[in-house]
This record gives sequence, C-alpha cells and structure tokens, in this order.
Amino acid sequence: MENEKEIENLPASGPVLSRKDFVSDQMVRWCPGCGDFAILATVQKLMPTLGIPREKIVFVSGIGCSSRFPYYMNTYGFHSIHGRAPTLATGLKCARPDLMVWVVTGDGDGLSIGGNHLIHALRRNADLKILLFNNRIYGLTKGQLSPTSEMGKKTKSTPYGSIDQPLNPIAVALASEATFVARAVDTDLNALSQVLDKAAKHKGSALIEIFQNCIVFNDGAWSEVSDKSLQSETTVTLEHGKPLVFGKNKNKGIRLKGWNLEVVEFEPGKVPADILIHDETSAPLAYLLSHMDRPNFPVPQGVFRSVSRPVLNELMDAQIAEAKKSSSVDLEKLLKGSETWTVAA
Repeated sequence: MENEKEIENLPASGPVLSRKDFVSDQMVRWCPGCGDFAILATVQKLMPTLGIPREKIVFVSGIGCSSRFPYYMNTYGFHSIHGRAPTLATGLKCARPDLMVWVVTGDGDGLSIGGNHLIHALRRNADLKILLFNNRIYGLTKGQLSPTSEMGKKTKSTPYGSIDQPLNPIAVALASEATFVARAVDTDLNALSQVLDKAAKHKGSALIEIFQNCIVFNDGAWSEVSDKSLQSETTVTLEHGKPLVFGKNKNKGIRLKGWNLEVVEFEPGKVPADILIHDETSAPLAYLLSHMDRPNFPVPQGVFRSVSRPVLNELMDAQIAEAKKSSSVDLEKLLKGSETWTVAA
C-alpha cells in the first residue's frame, strides 16, 4: 500500500522482550468474564513484537472500567481525569515525540464528557493510538445509559427506554478526519491483534473501536457479531484491495446501488464484477461502510480508513523553528503590548 511508505520506522534494536515483560505486578481487578481481559492480553502480547523499549511506551486513560488499563501494563502510564485522556496524551506526544503514546478510553469516558477532546485529538492528527472500548453501557457506575446505547435501551437511568439516537464512534472518527480508523471484537483475538499492529505502525491519529462485553450490566451487547458460529453471516472483514464478500459459503457481497449500499447473493467462487473492492484511502467508502449495521447488513470489522497526513508534533516543531529564525521579539515589549488604556476612577 502507498500508505506503508509513510509508516513510522519503529526501532528494531534493544533487548528481546516477551509478553511477561509487559505484565505489571498489579492484580487485575475486572469482573470475571469481562471483555477487558482479552484486550489486555492481546495488547501485552503485541508490545514485544514492536521492538520498542518499555520506557518509550506510555498508556494514558481517563475514568471507567477500561481506564484501569495503565496499572496492568509494565510501561509508563497516566490514569487521568474523566474524558481528558486525549488532551493529556496530545501534550505528552508533542513534548516527547520519541514516545509511543496509547490512549485507553470507553464509550462513556470518550464519547460523553470526553467527546470534544477526542474529536480534536483526531482532527489535529496527534500521533496517538486510541483504543475505545465500546460496551454500550456505563459499567463502572453500575449500568446507566451511555452515548452508544441503543434506542429503547432500558437502564437504571432510562427505566422507560432510551429516546436518544446512539453515537456511531466510527462515523465520528471519520468526520473528525482521523487518519486511521478501525474496528475489532474483544473475542476475535487474531483480528484484534492485526488491527492493533497496524495502528501501532501508523503515523498519526488512530482510533480503534473495540466491541467489548460487559458481563454484569450489558451481557451479550455484541453477541450477534462476537459469536463465532454467527460471525461469517453477521460480519464482513475489511481488507484493502479485496472484495467485500461474506457469508458461510462466501456467497454474499456488498455493492453500490445509486448512493446506497446493498447486499447481493451469488454463486460461491464467482464474485460479480460490481462487488465493491475495499479501499482504505477512500473517505466516501469508509463513511458508507460506517453506517452498515444489523439486521440489514453485516457489521464491518477491520480497517475502514488509513491515509497519511503531517502529524501535529512535527507541524508544531517546524512552526516553532521557523518562528525562531524569523523573529527577534522583545519579551518585555510584547507583555506590555500596544493596546493599553487607563480606566478613570
């Protein structure tokens, strides 16, 4: 892919590490059966393959069940405040561009109070890897409605059913011009690992929505797409340059009809010429795919979009360097300024 030319070169030297090196000495405190365990294990397994020293990796989180993540990674980390993890992480990356910075957030933390901070980190193309755990519920505060909860959802805060249209995290990221947008399921460890690896190697703002189960307050939130016996019919894998085909017999595909997408069936092994070929560089295609949902469509998993654009910290450094060359500012004169006035008694 053309985008691979722009991928940040990750260091290959240094001590050989294993997953155990990234496991902290803290007891993991999540509910038994929580999807967070699978995500944590996958991230810990991925880290040593990147060839980056632990002291060059930072995990930043906000508030929520997922936000305990930094405690369980044997790297540097910040457990910040509600919704502000992207902002803190942006400042860290700009101050220390040599660090790989990950953000761990949830559908409540990242899309409610943190929604503003998330979209601006994405639009600025801050070089962050943002993992958004989406279980469609507030888990830490015991089962209230979240920004991604379905219409009609009955929770402790919506006893008569939600009347709110749920946010679409993928569509939000695409509208914010994130340069890498992907989705994975907590139980599909192989696909999750592949997506995380691509995000790690991407230079720029990366958002990965992870469908995650909350076994206590919203069990089965993604059962249609997480159940391995159903996945072939309920999901479609996004692979750059390959047709959008799915089904147990690979006999279904996605094609464009006017301005809309539709599902068509065909004879196995004979993919029609009009079946869409996935293109990670296409913003219009990514947007259309972000709105495919059950029951009319399979749910897309994989990379929706991956493009290259100058990153925030490099643009900032270049601007500062240019300003230093072209100006000699008198700080005292600047502080006093020219627009002064006296307020009469």
